Amino acid sequence: MTFTLNYNTLIFDIGDVLFSWSPQTKTFISPKVLHHILSSPTWTDYERGRMSQDECYARVGREFSVGPTEISRALEEARDSLQSNEDLISVIRHLKVRSGGMLHVFAMSNISAPDYEVLRTKPADWSLFDDIFTSAGVGERKPNLGFYKAVLSRTGADPSRTIFVDDKMENVLSARSLGMCGIVFDDSRTVIRALHNLLGDPVERGRQYLTLNAKKLLSVTDNGILLEENFAQLLILEVTRDRNLVNLTDSPRTWNFFQGKPLLTTEEFPFDLDTTSLGLTVMNDHEDIVHSVMDEMLDYIDDDGIIQTYFDHRRPRFDPVVCVNALTLFYSYGRGHQLDRTLHWIREVLLHRAYLDGTRYYATPECFLYFLGRLLETSNDAYLAGYLKPLLIERIQERIGAKGDALALSMRLCLCACLGLRNDVDLRTLLPLQCDDGGWEIGWIYKFGSSGISIGNRGLTTSLAMKAILEMRSISTPPPSLSQAPAVSLSKQVHPAT
Repeated sequence: MTFTLNYNTLIFDIGDVLFSWSPQTKTFISPKVLHHILSSPTWTDYERGRMSQDECYARVGREFSVGPTEISRALEEARDSLQSNEDLISVIRHLKVRSGGMLHVFAMSNISAPDYEVLRTKPADWSLFDDIFTSAGVGERKPNLGFYKAVLSRTGADPSRTIFVDDKMENVLSARSLGMCGIVFDDSRTVIRALHNLLGDPVERGRQYLTLNAKKLLSVTDNGILLEENFAQLLILEVTRDRNLVNLTDSPRTWNFFQGKPLLTTEEFPFDLDTTSLGLTVMNDHEDIVHSVMDEMLDYIDDDGIIQTYFDHRRPRFDPVVCVNALTLFYSYGRGHQLDRTLHWIREVLLHRAYLDGTRYYATPECFLYFLGRLLETSNDAYLAGYLKPLLIERIQERIGAKGDALALSMRLCLCACLGLRNDVDLRTLLPLQCDDGGWEIGWIYKFGSSGISIGNRGLTTSLAMKAILEMRSISTPPPSLSQAPAVSLSKQVHPAT
């Protein structure tokens, strides 16, 4: 994994993060009572090193009407149940080694001196840590700010380049308030994913995913059926410009959505103007062929002047996104004026926000807006820019911060970049959606008009996410923000090493 220079320090809580334990003991002290004991003011003073173990057990015994011997037995059994989180520890070790000395790892725990001595006897790779800070040793306890300030001072860590991981929200909040990037521990897999996303170069990791899965970037339906289709392959090729990633067979003239036998639709599936428009703009066919296909397309315009979806008069369907892609083809070859009525209708769709629930064949508002941006970018037509761009800027600004999957966010970001708009809000949401394998989560792009079954492609989502990140990097950055990556929350029980 290629490392970024954004972060060079990791600080981990020990209990319920690097170690797990059980409050269930064979004593008369229930897990609930043990929790109350470990949350009591007496115990917090004990963890700060303000009293001895005997004094603490005696005070707690009086407060909870439990004998000190019984408390000692319960805590001994709890300590015996401690198990190291080897999955997380091995990943931390790997990250540290791969960083080439750039990454420093520390532990920071609310724990008494006697309990820490017991903890260090547990089998774990303690050499992983550059240093370990305990509340007993510092005399302060999380979430009090003094503990964090002491650790930052002694390590020389820059808070803005430090990642803090803890299972308690209040502890993470204090770290964030000092400028650290805070992650609330949920489970090991979630934290491992977050660490990879924060420490790795997202574009390089995405590129590795695409390369590893070259020629296997198939589309899939929302009910898990794999589809071999041309549209996503063409889009991946357009975004990446890497023919080695995709499976495409050149079409002599027109294109079909499916490669081979159609699935989940009629046995005979007609060639369509949407895939054909995309194919002819991406594959750079001979102009005489392209013009002959456009001549044929003009036979598929309805009485309202709207270009249709299929090369089949028995299927009179139209869709705004299909119209936009046909316009892109026609404007690319200087024939946009032949679809004037289609263009005017598209602007009405944009003006009245008719796309907000998606379209017949496309799943999200971002699909319509993204392909409109592609129309402007591909055609480089002054008339089109004046006719559509001001309104398109308004509409995409309305979408910033709206909910969306990884594909919708990527499309939104790419369009913002195309229009010269900085969008850190959606970029911060997109980055954590990168998976352990370097690809992004699937996003839904189109759907079957009759059944509504959605279709997505991780390769396409990953390609557009990489493009979005790279293009956002090229736009001038506003003044620094203290906002950090989204956290993963979980409320867990307190234990002897928190």
